[in-house]
Amino acid sequence: MIIDRYVKWRISKNPNGYMSLRSDLISSRMGVTAFRYFYYTVSASVIFGILIGIFGYFISSLLFLPLFSIQIYDVFNIQLPTYEIPVLTKAAVGLISFLVFSVAGSVFFFILAMKFPGIQKSSRKTKINLSLHNAVSYMYAMRRGGAELMEIFNSISENADIYGEVALEFRQVVRDADYFGYDLVTALRNLSFTTPSEKFKDFLEDLLSVINSGGNISAYLESRVHLYQDEAKFEQKQFLSVLQLVAESYVTLFVAGPLFLIIIMVVMGMVGKSALIELTAVTYLLLPIGAFIFMLFVDLISIKDEEIERYLKVTVLNQFGDVKVEKKEGEEENFAKLDSYDRKRAFIEFIKNPLEWFITDPKRSLIIFAPLSIIYAALIIFLTPRYNDPEIAYAIIDDHIIIAALLIIIPYGILIELWRKRVRDIETGTPDFLDRLGGVNRVGMTLAGAIGVLVRANLGVISYEIRRIKRDIDWGASVSDALVRFEQRINTAAIARTVTLITKASEMSGEIGEVISIASSDARMSQVLKRERSSEMFIYTMIIYLAFFVFVFVVAVLDVNFLTILETMNTPASTGDIVQGAAFSQTSQMPIDAFRRLLYHTCVIQAFFSGFIAGQMGEGSLKAGVKHVAIMLVISLIIFNTMI
Repeated sequence: MIIDRYVKWRISKNPNGYMSLRSDLISSRMGVTAFRYFYYTVSASVIFGILIGIFGYFISSLLFLPLFSIQIYDVFNIQLPTYEIPVLTKAAVGLISFLVFSVAGSVFFFILAMKFPGIQKSSRKTKINLSLHNAVSYMYAMRRGGAELMEIFNSISENADIYGEVALEFRQVVRDADYFGYDLVTALRNLSFTTPSEKFKDFLEDLLSVINSGGNISAYLESRVHLYQDEAKFEQKQFLSVLQLVAESYVTLFVAGPLFLIIIMVVMGMVGKSALIELTAVTYLLLPIGAFIFMLFVDLISIKDEEIERYLKVTVLNQFGDVKVEKKEGEEENFAKLDSYDRKRAFIEFIKNPLEWFITDPKRSLIIFAPLSIIYAALIIFLTPRYNDPEIAYAIIDDHIIIAALLIIIPYGILIELWRKRVRDIETGTPDFLDRLGGVNRVGMTLAGAIGVLVRANLGVISYEIRRIKRDIDWGASVSDALVRFEQRINTAAIARTVTLITKASEMSGEIGEVISIASSDARMSQVLKRERSSEMFIYTMIIYLAFFVFVFVVAVLDVNFLTILETMNTPASTGDIVQGAAFSQTSQMPIDAFRRLLYHTCVIQAFFSGFIAGQMGEGSLKAGVKHVAIMLVISLIIFNTMI
């Protein structure tokens, strides 16, 4: 209630100051009013501030505040009193820390939350610009088939998984026309006012001009297809520039930065100041949180070319509702035999080529290797002896936990790469397949006949899929159904766009040679953009690898040539022997074994997040980063068990 009144007072005091927030919320399609978002932001800021305050309170309880005094040297022989300020009580320090951390946390969260709609708006702008040429190609294909604009907008809005943010924008037009009663021109004009992309706004305004003047919409869309395909390269370069900045920032802040902190903490331990708490915070809080924020940011600005879902409709033959349907008895045995045959056939195919079963769905590897990993880790924990020094047990268990994780990561990463290679080969052959398909269709042959002709062509890996499409058609499936099954087998955005384009055009006209040419050009453009991204970001992937190698090398050198030497210089016990795992010096309270364990965990955490970020930036997929994670973890495991 108090927060509600405060929000109303703030907005009523300066309503114009929140117009930009309202505009950002509308353009980002967050589906919340400015008042409600401001209310949620204030409430969440208070809760976040309290949590940070509690964290600050516990941190303050770990600090040591020595007694200090204010003393002025009496140069002029003037007797000045000396005031000693006693140390603050622990409760007072905790209260002050709680208040300071609470206010700082609340302010930080509030500022970040208020800027989030603007960030989301900017992210949607980038995604719209990068995918606009695909959506316009789809619109052109449907328009050539004779579809009206409203039908086109309905169709493209139903394919949001394929056309992304552009499809979500056209949903606004469908909503305004179907639910609010606006005409098409008004709905398009409203969309041009609220879209975050200036490029899309120009497209809508030009489309409105063509509609109002009675111009040729098909010719306009055709010109925009070629124009946007050319501009897509420029948009890609801008996007890659942002990714390059992100990569450099990550290497600087969360690879080089923690390395400097570790060196400083080693020096602090040498001179007698314990840095265990600080290194623990860097290892388990700073590195994971920072890397997670970078991963979220890259995911926010990137277009997902991952799994595509197509919702299929099932047609029920109920034309004769008054006719009673009776199930024939005695057929249950035949259906059971069919089910048994299908199961036996699937099992025989698995026995013949078990690797293929895993490649088509790499997640299936978890069925075998996840239980093995869990059993292995449980056995290691159970069989490890109980040592008096827990650091010995930690050192033993750490390595085996990483090995258990690698039992899952390595097979999954290998299967992912095998599947991605197959998909890359198919997508590489798709433009040539479409060019030949369009050429055969132009001479008067149907789409099914053209596919039958191309069965005998040598198009690489995609030739096998063409034969499967032809086989589906021979067995009675329509061309659209056969192409949709092909899309479901590959399940990538590029194939989904191509199949959707062709199936929609073939439903409206048999002569779709020009549409297939557009689909071919669109597929070739997608391949060019992927190659450019791969080549541009390859160097930054290598930079992440080199930075990780430097990180591990410096940590290993610190351990071998510094910590080990300091360990031998520690204060001996009464018997004259060296105390293993003792402190750096007589004044330091930090055990070397604990410090060594934290260094090891820092390298492991770096390997985990650096691998995922390398895959996300270099190939646009977290799954592609699994192989990098495996490589970096193996390197860390080898170095810390051979050199150290």
